[in-house]
Amino acid sequence: MKAVFLCNEKNNPRRVFSEAALKELNNLSGLTDKVFSKEDVLSEKELFSDTEYIFSTWGMPEFTEEEIKSIFPSLKCIFYAAGTVQYFARPFLNTGVRIFSAWAANAVPVAEYTVAQIILANKGFFATSRYQSTGDITEASQLKECYPGSFGEYVGIIGAGMIGSLVIKMLKSYSLKIKVFDPFLSDSSACLLGVEKCSLEELFSTCFVVSNHLANNSETKGMLTGKLFSSMRPYAVFLNTGRGAQVIEQELCRVLSEREDITAILDVTDPEPPEKGHPFYTLKNCILTPHIAGSYGDEVRRMGEYMLNEYKKHITGKATEYEVTLKMLETMA
Repeated sequence: MKAVFLCNEKNNPRRVFSEAALKELNNLSGLTDKVFSKEDVLSEKELFSDTEYIFSTWGMPEFTEEEIKSIFPSLKCIFYAAGTVQYFARPFLNTGVRIFSAWAANAVPVAEYTVAQIILANKGFFATSRYQSTGDITEASQLKECYPGSFGEYVGIIGAGMIGSLVIKMLKSYSLKIKVFDPFLSDSSACLLGVEKCSLEELFSTCFVVSNHLANNSETKGMLTGKLFSSMRPYAVFLNTGRGAQVIEQELCRVLSEREDITAILDVTDPEPPEKGHPFYTLKNCILTPHIAGSYGDEVRRMGEYMLNEYKKHITGKATEYEVTLKMLETMA
């Protein structure tokens, strides 16, 4: 089989690849809609000796380098119709297999979600709605005067990778000033984006909304501390669509309990969801969502389209756009 679907969650490829995309892939490569799990692969290894292309999405199995060499000796590329490849990519890359990811497609809904939350946060939506919805009209009316709106206000972006950069570009249609913390962002790139580089300390203490888009790795784990959260401006908002492990959650909880004026909007936690009895569930100024910033509903089809187009470019010798390298994994989410 020249091309196969490989995914432990066997329903996911059909969610991500439309009927039209499946038909085109079948015509181009002979790919069928049969999905193989790792268990299937290990029980029928002989089927994959001539496999050149793997298509997958959420649920892509992990393999060791030894398994890859013995089971997939002809494998050239993996087209991963989802975002991060951190958990499975290195053994494949180490054995010379090229990996393409739809991280750019998944960045679009995350950026859209983030921009929406930033604008609502600047207007005081999250805090004032708590009071207005329970009939505390006077409290809500007074509280709304504490929020700046979105004219000339500072927004802080942590991490200017694919998602962070897209958020910055989308925010250009608003009259906002943007500060960025990203050790890998060059001065020239910052100039092109129209942002001001600064330290984490400055970003947290001067920006009204702080949005996290850090890459997920050992160096960023626990980077966002209680000291940073304590330094936030009155009524400021922290938004996390990056990774929960980047926040020292115990310290964030402490600050939220001490400062009821600030708000945390957490689409990601560590673990997900938080364990039963976690303070996040009882803190009124903490808003939890079930990791909805990424691609959902019809949005997931965008990722399938990106990988179909990458495959077409690859087989026709055209320049591809979304290949992942070992070097990129050092800074990617």
